[in-house]
Amino acid sequence: MSRRIIKSWNGSDSIFTRVSEKIRGRKPTLKEKVSQAIYRLKVQRTKLENAATRIENHDKSLFEKIVKAQMTKDSARAIMYANECAELRKIAKTTLRCQLALEKVLLRLETIKDFGDVASLMAPVVDVVQAIKTEISGIMPEVAFELSEVGEVLGDVVTEMGEAAGISEEDLHTSSEAMKIIEEANAVAEQKMKEKFPELPLQVPPTLEESSATKLK
Repeated sequence: MSRRIIKSWNGSDSIFTRVSEKIRGRKPTLKEKVSQAIYRLKVQRTKLENAATRIENHDKSLFEKIVKAQMTKDSARAIMYANECAELRKIAKTTLRCQLALEKVLLRLETIKDFGDVASLMAPVVDVVQAIKTEISGIMPEVAFELSEVGEVLGDVVTEMGEAAGISEEDLHTSSEAMKIIEEANAVAEQKMKEKFPELPLQVPPTLEESSATKLK
């Protein structure tokens, strides 16, 4: 890294600057901002993991109710539970996909923190964090809010490092790597859903919206 980038990353080492920072209150270095972002994202990952566990447990309970309803030949109740189970699994897939994408983000940020190659590596991370925020907002708004704040912090880091390296923001965000990360997370989520959630023991009728869409085709 260039001397200018290193100073932005680690902060200035001059005695005058250190004394001034103690008097005014020291501004965190870019490396410290990344470390703080990692901590905050780990907290959100834990929330997603806990939510996924609760959803999986609730799904098991509903699945058992479907089986019992079928055994007593209560088709109406079985269909009701199956519909609820199907909706729950949509939430489960979204939560799992966001969790997996966030794990990839954290892995990248740990690499950035250790080696300091920020501008080129972090731009896709910012895009992925924003994508996760958008996707999870309807399910866990408190997580989405925190991701929005962390995304802004990381965006500032990218901008500052890009300026220090002489790289324009447009050049940093032209990569398709963010989409690749999301697609990989989605593929893994698909596989894990098959492993965690058994197939429903009956065909779930389409919702009213799905039926209307089919008729319009």
